[in-house]
Amino acid sequence: MIQDKDFTLRLIRQLTQALEKLLLGKPEESLMQKELDFDSLMKDIFKVDFNEIAAKSKEQIIEIVKERESKDHADYYEMLGNVFMFHYKTSGNIDFADKAKTFYEQYLQNSGIFALPIITRINELKVVLN
Repeated sequence: MIQDKDFTLRLIRQLTQALEKLLLGKPEESLMQKELDFDSLMKDIFKVDFNEIAAKSKEQIIEIVKERESKDHADYYEMLGNVFMFHYKTSGNIDFADKAKTFYEQYLQNSGIFALPIITRINELKVVLN
């Protein structure tokens, strides 16, 4: 079981890093390939694809994260913030922007880290949402 948790955490960090590169405009592969990889990673992490996660409310997704080990919550929230930010930027869906903002705020609360790139994204999203 420990191996499964470690594997999932590695997947989360891998997805977070790939999304960071995309959000910073430094993709290494075609966007199409990245999206396929993201869906595969989302299924490995949550056992559902992005569309199923996106259909859930912010509160439902937070409950899913709370079912995981508390020490890993910050990693989940950062990854979710990046996933929703990426999908917001590609689709313009305001619900994705709202979810990205929420998960970035959860990340800052859970990690206790001062992350200027995350704060910048939150401020960018606040402008869009107001």
